Amino acid sequence: MTSTVGSLLNEATALLGHTSPTPRLDAEVLLRHITGFTRAQLITHAADALTSEQQSQLQKLLTRRAQGEPVAYLTGTREFWSLELHVTPDVLIPRPDTELLVEQALKLIPREAHWQIADLGTGSGAVALAIAFERPDCRVVATDLSTAALVVARRNAHRLGIANVAFYQGEWFVPLTGLKFEVIVSNPPYIATDDLHLQQGDLRFEPRTALVAGPEGLDALQCITREAPTHLRTGGHLLLEHGAGQAEAVAGLLATQGCTNIVLCRDLADLPRVTVAHYG
Repeated sequence: MTSTVGSLLNEATALLGHTSPTPRLDAEVLLRHITGFTRAQLITHAADALTSEQQSQLQKLLTRRAQGEPVAYLTGTREFWSLELHVTPDVLIPRPDTELLVEQALKLIPREAHWQIADLGTGSGAVALAIAFERPDCRVVATDLSTAALVVARRNAHRLGIANVAFYQGEWFVPLTGLKFEVIVSNPPYIATDDLHLQQGDLRFEPRTALVAGPEGLDALQCITREAPTHLRTGGHLLLEHGAGQAEAVAGLLATQGCTNIVLCRDLADLPRVTVAHYG
């Protein structure tokens, strides 16, 4: 490969064109990671030469990306709700669709509220940290079964200087015995065990426990909807992200628990993505 930023960007794009759905973007992100340049600087510094060490690093990253490894794991970062998060293969990669969960939660939480909020299955801490950042007077409690994921989440909270969030190890509500909240949010696993998408794209590299939830993908959602009423204050809200084809099933689970005020929210692709349940 030639050595200038511009030529490397073009060659990297061509290389990834055979395997990535977004080859140009991937090439830009990897070059920015190596050089420290902004996107604009990739253009203004197109004639600059990379060092041999930088070229070697880029080649290694391109090889891994060409094999399908997610860009977020290659760079160790992913932006979510304008927050730069540290990510590792121990956590699910935060996705833009999940910002809808944060958006809907913030609509319910007054700006000056001093509410208690829970995030179940927090992973990298993306949802919990976004809500805590936007509502600094609230206290956010986040749980995850994975101790490795909680290491990542706590590191993100420390790096971002977000102090009104606490992380606890345990499955769903297990660490929250006796606690009640005004709002509970969760982006739980909701993919069926035999779903073919698990063999495609980034999902091949992400932690299976953060993706798969039984033969219909509903196991985690069943558990959360069953136990949520015990942990919600009167007038509280439960917000769940789920698969596009699971909206009816989730509404049925909520109705089984006596919830009648159920609202379905659609993502930017107009797919049913988040269900909001109002209690009391």
